[in-house]
Amino acid sequence: MPWQKPSPDLVDRYLAALSEDPRVERRRMFGLPCAFTGGNMFSGVHEAHVIVRLSESRRADVIASGGAPFTPMGRPMKEYVVLPDDATADRARLAPWLVEALDHTATLPPKTA
Repeated sequence: MPWQKPSPDLVDRYLAALSEDPRVERRRMFGLPCAFTGGNMFSGVHEAHVIVRLSESRRADVIASGGAPFTPMGRPMKEYVVLPDDATADRARLAPWLVEALDHTATLPPKTA
């Protein structure tokens, strides 16, 4: 299946929902917005979806509520899930997920250059 470009609306919603927390480092990966803390990615836009890095139990909750494992190019990234569309429908719904992903990822050891 060919790669699907995200809608400008989704990208704008994602960027608006990202926290101004000083731990957040905004970057682009493959031309799409994503966010890191301590050198570790915690969220991003991929195709028509937002992905987040969460604890194992929270990933299970997301999948049970209509999300999905994140499997770009057929290879699972086990710590990431695709949020269900209703969780990304507006900034107010999306922002808490991004904060949760930031807080979880901030507990990981920082990556060194």
